[in-house]
Amino acid sequence: MSDSTKRTQGVKAKRTAKNSVFLDIFQDKKNLLALYKTLHPEDTDATENTLNIVTIDNVLTDNLYNDLGIMAGNNKLLLLLEAQSSWTMNILIRILLYLAQSYHEYFERTSQSLYKSKKVKMPKPELYIIYTGSKGRKPDTISLSKEFFDGEDIDIEVKAKVIYESNKDNIINQYIIFCKVFDAQIKEHGMTKQAVTKTIRICKDRNILKQYLSSKEVEVVTIMMSLFDEEQIMRTYAKDIEKETERKTAELLIRKGKMTLEEIADCVSSLSFDELKEIEAEVMQLA
Repeated sequence: MSDSTKRTQGVKAKRTAKNSVFLDIFQDKKNLLALYKTLHPEDTDATENTLNIVTIDNVLTDNLYNDLGIMAGNNKLLLLLEAQSSWTMNILIRILLYLAQSYHEYFERTSQSLYKSKKVKMPKPELYIIYTGSKGRKPDTISLSKEFFDGEDIDIEVKAKVIYESNKDNIINQYIIFCKVFDAQIKEHGMTKQAVTKTIRICKDRNILKQYLSSKEVEVVTIMMSLFDEEQIMRTYAKDIEKETERKTAELLIRKGKMTLEEIADCVSSLSFDELKEIEAEVMQLA
């Protein structure tokens, strides 16, 4: 088996595959305009030149791979965050932090000082979440006050519109369908290159993001693939943390001397009985 063949077989799909495609699609100003027109069909004056991407990175510890900020002219700031197929209200916190950072950079970019008496000018925010899972009974709008403070009248509020799959033929809906096709292929083929290539073929056949996928197929495959399985790395890291935590628990229980090793073994599933005996010997030696 050649080295190149081994490398190909070892390639895994990126955990952030859909997120990366989300951003890459809208780097093209034609697609960006199509996205904006989907949200604001009444704005007949909008052109490719009036839209600019203002996405920021590294606001949180895990980069905002799937978050897109758009300036429409000088008076409108649109933030779109893809919630993926896992529903979480924590995305409202991300929106809050992302919005604050976006305004901070906007004031710097426009040379406006917050420490002068003159009132600054700021673009009106519009907040959207693109959810690629099933809607079910999920709401069309979510808010910080309702989800985190039982609807109390709090001093700061964040509201976001949630966009789900619909029967409309627009670029946002096509992206959601692309994600669902990819999820289905992952279930069938695992995180493999086959899942990626079949996703692209199926979507092209169904006229889903066809122009984008046809013109950038090689780049899309590259975006969605990685030589390292980031998800496996995170699972391994999580297991290491769990084992270290259970080791400390076992040490504490052994010191108290109220439980047998057999009983402790039932409480710490990540440690073998031989490992528990080694921990016991270490504890007894330090006593």
